[in-house]
Amino acid sequence: MTVVVDASALLALVNAEPGMGIVSEAIPGAAISAVNLSEVIAKLTEGEMPEREIGISLGGLGLEVVAFDADQAYTAGLLRARTRSRGLSFGDRACIALGIRLGCDVLTADRGWAGLDLGVGVKLIR
Repeated sequence: MTVVVDASALLALVNAEPGMGIVSEAIPGAAISAVNLSEVIAKLTEGEMPEREIGISLGGLGLEVVAFDADQAYTAGLLRARTRSRGLSFGDRACIALGIRLGCDVLTADRGWAGLDLGVGVKLIR
């Protein structure tokens, strides 16, 4: 496992946004929390991307989708106190919890994560 991908990073890739090249390079061998994958699917649906196209766009990436389990729930819950001041969401904390579990850096477009002591490395895509 090389990196855990946050929803914001995957959306940058799918929507051809700034930072997509960094995400594209990191995708081989990357993982994503099922929570974050659900966020991506919801955002693409809100953007009126057809379900079939969503499946095609995401299915061919080869990301390892990791189920959100009790250990990650505990870790994400404990992260709330350390991240509240920056407004990190449940999805953000689920991504970080997976990074901690796998011992991998997390890849995100969310600058609010920078400088926080999260127990995992944060790589910004832009």
